[in-house]
Amino acid sequence: MKILPGPASKELGEKIAELLGVEAVPVFFKVFPDGESYVRIEGAVEGEKAVIVQTTSPPQDIRIVQLALIADAAKRKNARKVVAVVPYLAYARQDKAFLQGEAVSIEAIARMLKAAGVDSLITVNVHEKKVLEKFPFPAKSLSAIPLLAEYFRQKGFEEAFALAPDKGAINIAEEAAKVLGGECGYLEKRRDRYTGHVTVEKKEFNVKDKTVIIFDDIISTGGTIVAAAKILHELGAAKIYAACVHPLLVGEAEKRIREAEVAEIVGTDSIPSQVSKVSLAPLIAKALKELKSG
Repeated sequence: MKILPGPASKELGEKIAELLGVEAVPVFFKVFPDGESYVRIEGAVEGEKAVIVQTTSPPQDIRIVQLALIADAAKRKNARKVVAVVPYLAYARQDKAFLQGEAVSIEAIARMLKAAGVDSLITVNVHEKKVLEKFPFPAKSLSAIPLLAEYFRQKGFEEAFALAPDKGAINIAEEAAKVLGGECGYLEKRRDRYTGHVTVEKKEFNVKDKTVIIFDDIISTGGTIVAAAKILHELGAAKIYAACVHPLLVGEAEKRIREAEVAEIVGTDSIPSQVSKVSLAPLIAKALKELKSG
C-alpha cells in the first residue's frame, strides 16, 4: 500500500502514511493558464494499492477533476487497486431528485470516478449513507463524531448536552452523548427547497445553566447553528459550542456564528481551516489497516 496525498489533502495524507508506516508518494500538480488541472505521480505504484487522499471541498469541481486525474495516472502506472479516500465528499447532499428535472449529482460523480479508475472509496460522515449503496464500486462512510466528542471531553466538558440540529441527525447527537456521558436531543429544522432558507423550531428540553454542544456533519453558511444558538440562549444554556465534521464555513459563516455567542467552533481536517482542531488521520488509518493485507 502506498499513499498518494492529493493537493487538497497533502498534510492529512502524509499523517495517514506516517501512522500506517507506508510511503507517501508525492503528487505534483499545477493549473494551466486556461484553468485546466495537471497532475503527475512522482514515484512507483506498480502492483500496489494506491490510496489517494483528496478532499473535495471548494473549489469542488477542480478537486474532483484532480482526484479523477490522479486515479487515471495511478492506473496508468499499473497500480493494482485504486482506493479514493475523500474526507469531504462534494455533491453528496444532492442524493435524490428533490424537484422534477434535477440531476442526482452524487451518483453522477460516482460514475465519473469509476470511469477514471477508482476501485473503492472511503469517506467521512457522508450526508446520506444510503446513497453509497448505489455507487458502482464498494464505498463506506466513517464517523468522526466520537473524535469530536472526545475533543470536548478532554477539555473537561463531560456530561455536556449534545444537540442535533434536526431529527434526522439525532444519531449524531447520540454518538456524541455516548462519549460525553450526558443527555442529547434535537431541534426541528426545515429548509425551503427553492430558496435554501432554514427555519428552526424550539423544542422543550432542559438545558438551563448547562453547556450545550451542537453537533452536525456540515457547517456551511452557519444559518442552522445561528438559529439553534438563539433558541438555546432563550432556554437558558450557560455556554454553547458548535462541532462539525466538515467546516465549510462559506462567506462570513464563522463571524455570524461567533456573533450568535457561540464560544468555539470545532471542525476536523476533512476541510483544512482555522477551526480544524481534530485530525481524521487516526480514523482513516485504522480503516486502511483493514485493507492493507487484503
